[in-house]
Amino acid sequence: MNTQESPHNTFSPKATVFAVAAASALLQACRKQDDIYELETPLLQADNSSKTKLKTNEQFINILYTQLFQTAPTEDYLSALSTILTSIGDQLLAREVVIANFFNTPEVQLPSNEEMRNDIGTFVDATYKNFYLRHAGAAEKAWVTRFIETQPDFTPELVYFAFALSNEYLYY
Repeated sequence: MNTQESPHNTFSPKATVFAVAAASALLQACRKQDDIYELETPLLQADNSSKTKLKTNEQFINILYTQLFQTAPTEDYLSALSTILTSIGDQLLAREVVIANFFNTPEVQLPSNEEMRNDIGTFVDATYKNFYLRHAGAAEKAWVTRFIETQPDFTPELVYFAFALSNEYLYY
C-alpha cells in the first residue's frame, strides 16, 4: 500500500491563536474610518408670507401708528380711529384716509428721500422687516429696488403708504 504520511502541523495552538489575533488586528487597522461631516447651521428666517389671521381695526391702527410715530397711540385716539374705521363701509377707503392723515402729521417719522435713494437696498430690507416682519425675497427686493430707481418722484411716504395698504399687511 502506498501510504503517504500526512504533513505535520508545524504551528502550535498558541501560534495559531497569535496569528488569528494578529490578522484580525491588521484587518481592523486597515479599516477606513467613517467620514465626519461638519455642517454649518444655516440662518433661517420665519416665513410670514402665508399669514392667515386678519388684524382687527385696533391692531391695524395700533401697529401702524407705532411704526410711523415710534410711540403707541393713546387709548382715546385708538378708540376714535377704530370707530371711524368700523363706521365706513369701504374698508380700503377708510384705511387710506387713516394712513393719509398719519402722513399729514408732522410727528410722523419717515426716512428722507435722500436716505432712501442713497441705499435703496437697505431701505427695502428695512421696510420689509418693519411692515411684514420678514426679509424680502430676492425677486421682491429686485422689483421694488428697480421701481424706486426708475421712479424719481416715488418718495418713502409713498412706499410706506403702499406697504400699509397691502393685503399682506392686513394679516398676521
